[in-house]
Amino acid sequence: MLAAGPALRGVWRGSSLQQFAVGLSAACTRPLWKTALASSTDFGQHQVSHSLQRCVDNAYNGDSTRRERRSSRRSIATMSSRKITIKVPCSSANIGPGFDVVGLALSIYLTLTVTFNETPDPLAEHNCTITYSGDGDGVVPLKPDHNLITRTALYVLKCHDIRDFPQGTHVHVHNDIPLGRGLGSSGAAVVAGVMLGNVVGGLGLSKDRMMDYTLMIERHPDNVTATMMGGFVGSYLRELDPADTERKEIPLSEVLPEPAGGLDTGLRPPEPPVGIGHHIRFGWASEIKAIAIIPDFEVATATARGVLPTEYSKKDLIFNLQRLAVLTTALTRSPPDPELIFQAMQDKVHQPYRKTLIPALPDILTSMTPMSHPGLLGICLSGAGPTILALATENFESIAEEILARFAKEGVKCVWRVLEPVQDGAQVIES
Repeated sequence: MLAAGPALRGVWRGSSLQQFAVGLSAACTRPLWKTALASSTDFGQHQVSHSLQRCVDNAYNGDSTRRERRSSRRSIATMSSRKITIKVPCSSANIGPGFDVVGLALSIYLTLTVTFNETPDPLAEHNCTITYSGDGDGVVPLKPDHNLITRTALYVLKCHDIRDFPQGTHVHVHNDIPLGRGLGSSGAAVVAGVMLGNVVGGLGLSKDRMMDYTLMIERHPDNVTATMMGGFVGSYLRELDPADTERKEIPLSEVLPEPAGGLDTGLRPPEPPVGIGHHIRFGWASEIKAIAIIPDFEVATATARGVLPTEYSKKDLIFNLQRLAVLTTALTRSPPDPELIFQAMQDKVHQPYRKTLIPALPDILTSMTPMSHPGLLGICLSGAGPTILALATENFESIAEEILARFAKEGVKCVWRVLEPVQDGAQVIES
């Protein structure tokens, strides 16, 4: 992880730092993760509208395709009485020194309501229509091939030889997660899409196996692991063979809203390797809440990553690793120790380099302490920003108002919310 030489410069390779940091934190924490192989049931390839395609299918697949079409017709009647709700929390990554390593699921949600119409729209692409409300309304694409949620679901389905949604599928997306604000909106969309594909395809994938699909699309495990699994988690992504990740059929999450990946080449996409990512769940003291200060401007993840250096000094890496080892245990202790947590949330890997993107950040990080603001435990960027996350046990409003005043001096308007950790992660509710 560290390059030897007279300059003592550390060349950071993300997965190595992730593995080291998670392992270090896990030394006194019992791991709660496991990896499970997928168990799947055949749902059947759904009818397509073109008779020519049916002829090609029959010629290529013979009796198998006819059985699949009969299964599809039976499924329409079964599906029409179902209503599926998929509820996915937002997440905050990094939490100070844990860059690309730790994430926290929080109580702002992306919610899908999935229904099945008995009289499907014959013009619906992939048998699916989409409506949308909430943050991003009018901006987020509503075509199944372009929308990140449905594009992800189609990828999961195609991995199991299902080319389309069940006939008459309608997905209503309600999104309360601010887009481009460092609260894991794209990660939540990917998790929601994987769960959507799993449930409408009747695939029976476990959460651990769904994580493999999620990590093929979103290659930074901190946000998506917290969103899928819930709670405060540390994670790392094992190295993959480029052949497993470069196929055009695999959608990518960080270049939205433009379509990227997830192309329908007519080929079956490769199923993800088993156990791409690993995680451990840490405790969280019940007294600790998260104050999210959300500015009214966006910071693209690519822009925020672009300002980071390609090399770090040995001193700065040790600084972060020492604090991360303390922080993951300090946040479990009740009552929380404000001074210990505040010092453990300091960072030298990403926040100093992102201060030019976020007005008032240096002032907020250096001038607000538990001594000056009772109840405050620590302050950090949420993900790539611009949202500021303040951990606190009391005086939430006064802490939030102080941070809002600092932003106001820079001409930036914000809203704020007090958020709770979401311990259950993403959920599917059928009715």
